[in-house]
Amino acid sequence: MSQSYDEVVAELTAPGSRFEMVDGEVLGHPMRVFAHNPDSLRLLFDSARARSQDEIFLVYEDERWSFPEVMASVDALGHALVHTYGAQKGDRVGIAMRNYPEWIISFAAITSVGAVAVTYNAWWTEEELAYGLTDSGTTLLIADRERVETAQPLRTEIDVRVLAVRYPGTPPEGVDRWEDVVELGHPMPDVVIEADDDATILYTSGTTGHPKGAVSTHRAVTSALMAFALGAAVNAARVPPKSSPNPYPNAFILIVPLFHVTGCVPVMLSCFASGTKLVMMYKWNPERALELIERERVTNFVGVPTMSWDLLESPDFDKRDTSSLLSVGGGGAPAPPELVRRIDKSFSRGRPNIGYGMTETNAYGPGNSGPDYVRKPTSTGRAVPIMQVRVVDDAGEVRGPDQIGEIEFRGPNLIRGYWGKPEATEEVFHDGWLRTGDLGRIDEEGFVYVEDRVKDMVLRGGENVYCAEVEAIIYEMGEVYEAAVFGIPHHRLGEEVVVAIVRRDGADLDEAQVQSHVKEHLAGFKVPSKVIFRDDQLPRGATGKILKRELRDEVVAANPQA
Repeated sequence: MSQSYDEVVAELTAPGSRFEMVDGEVLGHPMRVFAHNPDSLRLLFDSARARSQDEIFLVYEDERWSFPEVMASVDALGHALVHTYGAQKGDRVGIAMRNYPEWIISFAAITSVGAVAVTYNAWWTEEELAYGLTDSGTTLLIADRERVETAQPLRTEIDVRVLAVRYPGTPPEGVDRWEDVVELGHPMPDVVIEADDDATILYTSGTTGHPKGAVSTHRAVTSALMAFALGAAVNAARVPPKSSPNPYPNAFILIVPLFHVTGCVPVMLSCFASGTKLVMMYKWNPERALELIERERVTNFVGVPTMSWDLLESPDFDKRDTSSLLSVGGGGAPAPPELVRRIDKSFSRGRPNIGYGMTETNAYGPGNSGPDYVRKPTSTGRAVPIMQVRVVDDAGEVRGPDQIGEIEFRGPNLIRGYWGKPEATEEVFHDGWLRTGDLGRIDEEGFVYVEDRVKDMVLRGGENVYCAEVEAIIYEMGEVYEAAVFGIPHHRLGEEVVVAIVRRDGADLDEAQVQSHVKEHLAGFKVPSKVIFRDDQLPRGATGKILKRELRDEVVAANPQA
C-alpha cells in the first residue's frame, strides 16, 4: 500500500474526477455531494440500453437475460403502468414477490415513470401486507403466485389492482396476468424526474408495533450507488491482489432478498449501473451457491455472516472452484473475528469485507475489507467522505477518539423520512443527521466500532426484529400478564428471538401456543425460538422498566451452548 487511505480518497475525489465532490444542499441542509451524480434512477437505467445483446445481465435458473432484453421488458411495463393502469408521478406501486427477474424489471419500470416503488417483505403475513398497502396507499401491486394469494382476501377492503407474475393457470377474478399486459415493443413513456422526487419506500420493522416506510429520493439512491463505487475504487487502488490478477469479469451472486436494501441497492442496482452480471438464486442453499459460483465465475458474494459460515461449512466447499471470488462478506450483522480470518485463509483470491449500512442510509455506511479487516476484525471500517460519521453523548456533544456514544450519519444518501409519520421522522433525524440507535466509537484512524444497541431490537440473520412489535402481538393473548422480548447469541444467526412471559393466575399457556399465535400475525423470522415462563414478576429497574439485559444474561447462563 504505497498511498494512504486519505491520499487515495483525495486523488479520486479531486476536481474533474468521476467522484468529484462539491458543496451542495440536500432537502434544505448544506452538505458535500457528488458533482456528477445522476439525477434519477431513470438515467441510470438508460445506460443499460446501449449495451450489447451479448452482454448477459441476469442469470436465473436456466434463464439468461441480456441487458437489452431486460430493458425491452422495462420499457413495455413502463408503458403499461402509464397507459393501462394510469400511473402518475408520485403514485405508489408495490412489488411483492421472491427474487425473480420480474422483480428487477418492475422496480426499474416503476421508478422510470416517476412512480414510487414500494417493496414488500415476501415473508409478510396477510395482516402485515394489509397494513403496508393501506399505509403507503399502493394503487397497484405486482406479485407472484404466493403473494397474489396472500393479497386476494384483502382486495374486498383495500382498493388495489394486482398484476400477477409467473402465475400458472388462470389467476383470480380481477387479477391481471403479466403476459397479457406487458407487450414488448412499446417505448418507455416520457417523464421528467427531479433529483428530490420520491423513488422508493422500503419498510423497516417499527419500534412501536408497526413497520415504517422509509422514503428515499432518486438523489439518495444514486448517491449511495456512487458512494459504493467510490469505496470499491479506493480499495482497488490501495489493496494489491492476493494472488494473480482475476481473469474473469465482475459478477455478483444475489443471495439476499431484493426487498431488502442490501439486495436492492449495493447488489442489484450496482450491477445495473456498472454493467455487471447478476446471478440470482431462487432461495439460499450453500451447495447451490457453490455450484453457481463455479459455473458463472462469480467474483462478489454479498450476504449476512451466516451465509459465509454456511459456504465454508458446506461439504461441497473443497469440491468446488471458488478461485473467481474476489470479495466475500456483506453486512446485516457483525461477523465474528474467527470468520474474518477463515475467509481470508480459505479463498485463493477472495478477501473478507463488511459494511455497516441501514435502510435509512440506502445500505451505504462505513466499510472494512481486505488487510484492514484482518488487522481490525471487530471494526466496520471507514466511510468515504460523502458521508459524515460521528459519535455523540446524551447531550448531543461530539465524543473524541475511542469514546463511546451514539453513532450518527449525515449525507445525501439518507432517506428523507418515514412515509406519513412525521413524529417518527423527527425522532430519528435532526439537522440533517440520522440517529442510528447504535452505540459505538471511532478510533484515531477513523475506523468505526459498533459496541451495542440503543434500540430495543434483535438482529436475527440480518433481519431486524423490533421487540415492541412482537410484544404487542403476545400481549393480545389473554393468558399473558407480562412479556419481554429480547435476543440471545446464536452461533449461526447472530441472535435468536426469545420471550420471557409471566402468565396470569390460573392461565394455561405453553411455548407452542405462543409461537403459533405470533406466527399467525407476523413473519416467521419474528417468532420466538424460545419461550421462557417465569412465576415471579420480570426484573425491573428503579424506573419500573423491565431489565432485558438481566433476562438475557440468565437465559445465556442457562444455555451456554448458545
